[in-house]
Amino acid sequence: MRIYSSFEEIDKDLQILRLQTEIDKEEIKLSLDQAKEGLSPVSLIGSTIGSILQKALVLKAVSKIFGVKRVVTKT
Repeated sequence: MRIYSSFEEIDKDLQILRLQTEIDKEEIKLSLDQAKEGLSPVSLIGSTIGSILQKALVLKAVSKIFGVKRVVTKT
């Protein structure tokens, strides 16, 4: 526990606490906006397409490295 010797010290600490509270509120707002952005339909579709393309490229690279050929059967 801190012992204050003047009202100026108390006022200074209160000002610091108010500013820290404002910073925390702004960080929460930013985090919420980022979460909303990440869950938007456009973002979800974009990340899904990106993931599919990445897996397709990896599969193509692996098949070239190991010489795996695709087998197509007609029925």
